[in-house]
Amino acid sequence: VQLQASGGGLVQAGDSLKLACAASGRTSSMNAVGWFRQAPGKEREFVAGISWSGGRTYYADSAKGRSTISRDNAKNTVSLQMNSLKPEDTAVYYCAAVSRRIGVPGAPNLYDYWGQGTQVTVSS
Repeated sequence: VQLQASGGGLVQAGDSLKLACAASGRTSSMNAVGWFRQAPGKEREFVAGISWSGGRTYYADSAKGRSTISRDNAKNTVSLQMNSLKPEDTAVYYCAAVSRRIGVPGAPNLYDYWGQGTQVTVSS
């Protein structure tokens, strides 16, 4: 499975961004897709995730109410709509996929495939 993240950019506080994760290859093996972010000097953290078949969604507390994750199985894409962005949302955002049937984990080490990351910078 190959993942390609896109949609990042430089925005102002309060703006919105929609990130996209395009999957290719053996996508039938994916059971869940998650979005993570990593700011300079910080650990990679879970933002949101979605089960590939049932579409069940999960959010970190920092993302609840401001973000929406969705999937398009036909196009093999997962999107993350982020609203009311804050400077503390500045990070490199990664999408990742897990092949095992372990739900939608929040721990990055449980994911099998990773995209290259897309930079999101929110200015105050």
